[in-house]
Amino acid sequence: MFIWEEYDKMTMPSREEALLGREEGVLTNPAPHLVLGTDILAEPLPGQELIYLASGCFWGAEKLAWELGADSTAVGYMGGFTPNPTYEEVCTGKTGHAETVRVLYTPSHLSLPILLQAFFESHDPTSLNRQGGDVGTQYRSAIFSTTKEQEDLARQMISSYQEALTASGHGEIVTEVIPVASAGVFYPAEEMHQQYLAKNPTGYQCHARTGVACPLPGSGPLA
Repeated sequence: MFIWEEYDKMTMPSREEALLGREEGVLTNPAPHLVLGTDILAEPLPGQELIYLASGCFWGAEKLAWELGADSTAVGYMGGFTPNPTYEEVCTGKTGHAETVRVLYTPSHLSLPILLQAFFESHDPTSLNRQGGDVGTQYRSAIFSTTKEQEDLARQMISSYQEALTASGHGEIVTEVIPVASAGVFYPAEEMHQQYLAKNPTGYQCHARTGVACPLPGSGPLA
């Protein structure tokens, strides 16, 4: 029975197989960012950009983004079919969503190459639907872009990182790069998951990594 459940979570459901979900979201009154004090779902102002990153368990991924200098962050579910899913529903593998971090950033303060470099180095992008002991499509590696420039840079960095990974004996990068228009709605997760590691400093963080530096465009691997 356990083997069947794990296999099921490794397979994306179709829209017809997905859970029905609900009309109202599970985060009805978002609190300000516990660390940054900002609106976690703020829309970009002039000079700011949004990007959505999925790299396994979203607790540690969100902490990385705010520590890098993001203007605001939120965790939620993206890339699936079920409207307004709960965490428990996402964990069944029957919603199609990936655990995702919504990152609002100012490129002049936190550059996209640095953000994507940290994204690639903080998980194993060659691991399909799995990060360490976290198994299932909800833990897949994905970049949901909001601009053509984000998409192009992500693909460029994947190409250069693949060379470094191949030279180190690693497999093919499986990170999806999907425009938000195709990925669908970002559904914010429950309040308990927002800034989870600020609320629970000794909480769980996934540490699945390749240990291989991701080259920055035009500068080679970061020392």
